[in-house]
Amino acid sequence: RPYAPFRTTTMQQEAGRKLGFTADRTMRVAQQLYEGGFITYMRTDSVALSNEAISAARNQAIELYGKQNVPDKPRVYTSKMKNAQEAHEAIRPAGEHFRTPAQTGLSGDQFRLYELIWMRTLASQMADAKGETLSVTIDATPSSPISVPGAEDVSQATFTASGRTITFRGFLRAYVESVDEGASDDAQKRLPQLAEGQDLTCRAVEPAGHDTRPPARYTEPSLVAKLEELEIGRPSTYASIIRTITSRDYVFKKGQALVPTWLAFAVTRLLEDHFGNLVDYEFTAEMEGTLDEIARGDADRVTILSQFYFGSAEDDTLNPTDGHEGLHDLVTELGDINARELSTFPVGSDDSGIVVRVGRYGTYVETTDEKRANVPDDLPPDELTVEVATELLATPNGAERELGLDPTTHRPIVAKSGRFGPYVTEVLDDAQAGKGRSGKGKVKPRTASLFKSMDLQTVTLEQALKLLSLPRVVGTDPEGVEITAQNGRYGPYLKKGTDSRSLTSEEQIFTITTDEALAIYAQPKKRGRAAAKPPLRELGEDPNSKLPIVVKDGRFGPYVTDGKTNATLRKEDSVDQITPERAQELLAEKRAKGPSTRRRTTTKRRTTTKRKTSTSTKKTGSSASSKSKTSSAQKSAASPAGSTSSKKAPATGRTTSAAASGASGQ
Repeated sequence: RPYAPFRTTTMQQEAGRKLGFTADRTMRVAQQLYEGGFITYMRTDSVALSNEAISAARNQAIELYGKQNVPDKPRVYTSKMKNAQEAHEAIRPAGEHFRTPAQTGLSGDQFRLYELIWMRTLASQMADAKGETLSVTIDATPSSPISVPGAEDVSQATFTASGRTITFRGFLRAYVESVDEGASDDAQKRLPQLAEGQDLTCRAVEPAGHDTRPPARYTEPSLVAKLEELEIGRPSTYASIIRTITSRDYVFKKGQALVPTWLAFAVTRLLEDHFGNLVDYEFTAEMEGTLDEIARGDADRVTILSQFYFGSAEDDTLNPTDGHEGLHDLVTELGDINARELSTFPVGSDDSGIVVRVGRYGTYVETTDEKRANVPDDLPPDELTVEVATELLATPNGAERELGLDPTTHRPIVAKSGRFGPYVTEVLDDAQAGKGRSGKGKVKPRTASLFKSMDLQTVTLEQALKLLSLPRVVGTDPEGVEITAQNGRYGPYLKKGTDSRSLTSEEQIFTITTDEALAIYAQPKKRGRAAAKPPLRELGEDPNSKLPIVVKDGRFGPYVTDGKTNATLRKEDSVDQITPERAQELLAEKRAKGPSTRRRTTTKRRTTTKRKTSTSTKKTGSSASSKSKTSSAQKSAASPAGSTSSKKAPATGRTTSAAASGASGQ
């Protein structure tokens, strides 16, 4: 069945999975689209569409995908969320007639998010996809017997696969939803059309084992889903919750994963030990419900807030903190807090003799004899083992290896261990460093992190000088733009203007040539978490571009590409039968047409568009005349205190906000 239109949380999750957007970035771009009259209001729990929106979606789906892909009756969606705030309809393209992404004149993030919303809205009114669940058994005969240690030679092998074969695509022609934890889209779980007795060609055999794995770390999309499940926060506050725990260094990002820091564990311990009732999941969800009662006029806000702060009798039905002590008494009767004890954790077993502490200037490991060493900020807590801690202590902070003199500057070069890991730097004397000066008068020494393949105890002067010479100029492109090779926080990469491309190894920084760099830039830029799919076929070199032609599988079907020009296969073409000559012909036709251009709207047209769409926006938000009161109480993944309040919708109303934040680490 198709998916319901977007509400705030599902839009944040899908934009995170498909576009790699953070929740904050998604809401910022959605706000721009809303203010520009391109979409309806973006803070909503509703999945319902107005009659005009349903009609617009069905008509456009018929126009683009055919009547056979649209059901006879409109689809109606209802929210299953508790305490859903449904003053607005689902997030959709604005107006009585939807503009296709190409008709909007948008670009960049705005274009990508609008396209996602547009596709989801159309798909929600399309027909179910149909298919079959298959189990396939494949008998394979190797060209020569395979020797297996301790067993007889294998002359016949049997492989099995299970999956789905789609017989009618329906809504999948417009939209495929993504899933969490590194899994790929629905399309990649399907099997091709197969027939019993069909001969298959084995292209490759890849042995793969299966091990059980612990639950994946939260990503922003999956954390938003969990907050919604636990009824913590509201659609308008999810982005600010994630922004808060990130800006306060309670979590850091490793790829897409949110990794808790030792600071998060210390804050969690503090809150759970001394404010346990206020950071309880059930209490926070209960508070959300109470604030909704205030917004509906079913409870008095002064009474509720007074009871929250001063406490009240347990049998008071209006008290959202039944069985809980008031905040005032909790704070005034708190007593002494042993901050050192709260921020100290054993490394390994309790008798290892090593602890990790959270201090004012960062996290460090310490032994019983008070020997200390900084813990790198990007080291996940679960990777701080006794062995790693011992290694950090073996190269304590402040200890350094003098590698020699720079032959050009005659300055000493040393290798040191710091908060962000091992690095090399040059030593400036007081005159060179501008000691006593401030601001622009000071000279900063050159520094560079060691490669992962290097060791603090063995790095040489030659290696250090090469690191300090970065970034390295590789060459220039045909337009004269300089290309450099650099090493950054996320690994080695190339940079040309504002366009960056990852390199596969750190050694490439010093070995890559201009031609190799240009070849990398000639390939389409990879986006998202997943690695690029391997080509379906290779068809040799294109005589025009002198680049290799391959057949790839794209979102809209198979296509041929030489890395610069893409051409979709026609109905009469098939992946297995297409010839190099036919591929060259398709690419030549595409080049002859020139690049597709999006119409740019002038200032005058933008003004007209806003004037037109303001009517439709008002129309789609007909319920906006009622008062809108949004309230939130949240327990963030690692936030000691604070509150967030949602931005008000165009509808008038008072916004009430209270927050109870806590900390938890995964």
